[in-house]
Amino acid sequence: MIITGMDHFQSVCKRKLVEWYHKNRPEVDIDMSNVFVVWSCKTLQNYKCLASTTISGDGIYAEYTFNGDKQEMYEDVYGKLTNTCITQE
Repeated sequence: MIITGMDHFQSVCKRKLVEWYHKNRPEVDIDMSNVFVVWSCKTLQNYKCLASTTISGDGIYAEYTFNGDKQEMYEDVYGKLTNTCITQE
């Protein structure tokens, strides 16, 4: 895999998250317009992207890391486990 820049990397990440949904949650109708980048950066030859979706209540969060030395991308997908309001220290 060759990444040609940040826009290309973010596009690949968004496409991979859509593919993950189609494979793991086929009941959810999702396309690229439902995916957004929360944060991304490039450090030396490596890229990182955090992405989520506009699908209400799914709690899915994906992290993509591109290792420029090995030309490999890694995908970690997380789901929200809890949402707790903390009002005291």
